[in-house]
Amino acid sequence: MKCYSYVVTRDFGFAPNPFYGYCTLATCKPRIRKKAEIGDWIFGISPKIKNNGNHLVYAMRVSRKITYNEYWECEEFKPKKPVMNGSLKQMYGDNIYFKNQNDGSWVQANSHHSFQDGLINKKNLSRDTKGQYVLIAEEFYYFGGDTVEIPFCLKNEFSIGIGHKIVKEKSAIKVIEWLKENYELGYHSDPKLFKNFERYKG
Repeated sequence: MKCYSYVVTRDFGFAPNPFYGYCTLATCKPRIRKKAEIGDWIFGISPKIKNNGNHLVYAMRVSRKITYNEYWECEEFKPKKPVMNGSLKQMYGDNIYFKNQNDGSWVQANSHHSFQDGLINKKNLSRDTKGQYVLIAEEFYYFGGDTVEIPFCLKNEFSIGIGHKIVKEKSAIKVIEWLKENYELGYHSDPKLFKNFERYKG
């Protein structure tokens, strides 16, 4: 089991997307999405700011690793396709990529990672698709704007600046056991930036 930690710089409920019974990582963090395997844990940490810096935004255990086309075509994950005139939960859907059957080119749906007018944002497309895979978790804890402090003086084991780090398995297991003892699985609070509702431009 490998355990990855990284900073969730903008928590819109997009990356990760904790809705409709699954926590999914389909965009951003391409290295993690490419390398992580079934059974690995991923920890999202809040940025270093006053009061709640380097707290836990979410933790997920990878249960499936599928391609973008599999994600797009699967009826199970249809609710995660973005609806830009829908609810916030629908607007920040992360099921946004698939390959054109005719020429193999990437298609990017109108979404949080396209431009405001729905045109393809090539920078986001290039970065996202380098990850190749979508990570799916049925076992997850998503705290969103109500982040929780990592216990046992282990905060430094998880904190990270740019990129990601591999957390020592012994430390990760302590936090996982603590989560299981103190919290129900699933969605606990809305994404932090829902309260500042404004679509990210570019």
